[in-house]
Amino acid sequence: MKVCLVTAFPPSSERLNEYGFHLAKEIRKRDLVSLTVLADEMEQPAAELPGFDVDRCWKFNSISTPFALLRAARRHRPDVVWFNLVFSSFGDKPIPAFLGICTALLLRLFGFYTHITLHHVIEFIDLSKGTRFPRLYKLFGAVATKLMLFSGSLTVLLPSYRKVLLETYGGEYVHLRKHGVFSAAPKFPDMSRRGNPEHRILAFGKWGTYKRPEILIEAFAQIADKFPKSKLVIAGSNHPMCPGYVESLRERWRNCSRIEFQGYVREEEIGTLFASATVLVLPYTSAGGPSGVAHQACEFAVPIIGSDIPDFRDMADTEELAMLFYETGNPDSLAQVLTDLLENPTLQQEMAEQNFSVAVRTTMERVVGQYLHAFAKTLALKRRNKTAKRSPVQAFDYWPSELPQATEAEQQFLTVNS
Repeated sequence: MKVCLVTAFPPSSERLNEYGFHLAKEIRKRDLVSLTVLADEMEQPAAELPGFDVDRCWKFNSISTPFALLRAARRHRPDVVWFNLVFSSFGDKPIPAFLGICTALLLRLFGFYTHITLHHVIEFIDLSKGTRFPRLYKLFGAVATKLMLFSGSLTVLLPSYRKVLLETYGGEYVHLRKHGVFSAAPKFPDMSRRGNPEHRILAFGKWGTYKRPEILIEAFAQIADKFPKSKLVIAGSNHPMCPGYVESLRERWRNCSRIEFQGYVREEEIGTLFASATVLVLPYTSAGGPSGVAHQACEFAVPIIGSDIPDFRDMADTEELAMLFYETGNPDSLAQVLTDLLENPTLQQEMAEQNFSVAVRTTMERVVGQYLHAFAKTLALKRRNKTAKRSPVQAFDYWPSELPQATEAEQQFLTVNS
């Protein structure tokens, strides 16, 4: 089976580049699958990651992206074109972003089998900040969503997203799958490093827009005297739409020795960053889907505190994450939740163990296996139908049968197309 994965891909730093890397990393391990990454062009060329077949064939904010991807698909002739998407994957300007979203439909019209993993839906995105025409964006987002549903099958990562696509848009082939943790085999960390010699309160992400650590800094100031052996660690770089934001924060608090700004964290350093953290805090005002950082915390058995927003509630309930919530935008509430956790070592241990159990159940190996199993079933059925009129054939799945079965939507898709 030949797969073309359409995604931003390192060393590019555009949207979902890390998730795209981990999808590709896992697909590459499969003996029966050939992978080509159809990735974004970079302004500053850099060496490609070793071991990956990467075709940088489309450009962020380009209106020609649909035709560039069509040409690439015709060159590579894949069995499956798999899109890893948010609404801004192809641009932060409305026209290029909209046209990029339409690419999956264009490829399907030209006979390609397409699948989309959509990390959020427009109804759950807060457009009140940083958007000049939020109602217009909502309208274009709704049209783009409908076009994606015409493109073939689609996966979302939260039950609330699937409910909206089924009930509001009349979607049919909408699957619900886990986000997954990036490790293939998580290992429980050395808990003796937690709080030794200090409690490290971690915030990690691409900062700006709806991810802003000021509320966490204010809450930390309230509890710093009570927990003298504690430190606030803010890691991660600027969101592409907010250049210079992290640098301005570092300058503002440059004289505070108990606040550490780590900046960009390389892939090989992430384990050390999380393993020493007592708690991960998600100081968001809204969310763009399930938090990848929260799943990294699960991988390293770290308790989580997050703002009380619907996406986080849905994520915690669906995946059984150990997560405490504070009132969104309220530093006093966050300070109290932090205090309650730091004063309770038993709760820290229980939350760590529960989150690690989530990681063990939702490795990227399992998640990617579900996708590939579904793709193989659909392709086998298509091939059987093409030859059925000429001669009877025996149907079989050429993907391991012990992998998780197709979802309800997949079964419906197979039934309708049989």
